[in-house]
Amino acid sequence: MTGRLVLVRHGQSLGNVERRLDTRPPGAELTDLGRNQARTFARELPHPAAMIAHSVAVRAAQTAAEISAELGLPPHEFEGIHEVQVGQLEDRKDDDAIAEFETVYQRWHEGDLDVPMPGGETGNEVLDRYVPVLTQLRMRYLDDDAWHGDIVVVSHGAAIRLVSAVLAGVDGTFALDHHLANAESVVLAPITDGRWSCVQWSTLTPPFYPEPDVHPVEDALSSADPMG
Repeated sequence: MTGRLVLVRHGQSLGNVERRLDTRPPGAELTDLGRNQARTFARELPHPAAMIAHSVAVRAAQTAAEISAELGLPPHEFEGIHEVQVGQLEDRKDDDAIAEFETVYQRWHEGDLDVPMPGGETGNEVLDRYVPVLTQLRMRYLDDDAWHGDIVVVSHGAAIRLVSAVLAGVDGTFALDHHLANAESVVLAPITDGRWSCVQWSTLTPPFYPEPDVHPVEDALSSADPMG
């Protein structure tokens, strides 16, 4: 097994600029900056990519298209790897909505995965649709001894952090405290018995120590990009 999964957050979208909880596909398009972020990500990849995958959201497809153009690889769309669905909070950008999202999201990282977003998904429902796609990519490609190269998966910040923390055993407080900016990634390497190892989280490498004092709600309210 010589390849890894590079789970990259899409480039900046119009929803990000507006600070909206934009989760329902197809969603907002990329800004010009978002397209530039995608191209820069592709140019700066430290390891060769062999495949580009993306979610059904427009911003993910557009990010993948920019990466694909730089790398000369066709993009492939996969259902199931879109953003956490926030239900009644959709398209809101007020502090109450952002605080409610972060409160539920924090509980997921604390192990309460059956708690739902208001009118939206539970953490387990996110995992149930997302993880099988990664398993499929692993079994079809990464587990093949003849396969060489990483698989770049263009997805979404909150979903990437949750899935990566659960699959690779990254402490929930670390995941809560380390948001992904646009076009930042988490890299998962396949290891024995179907397990995964997180070898990079944005610019950080292991060990990923638990954070003793996290304030995700307060941090999100003060952030220009609470969905990262």
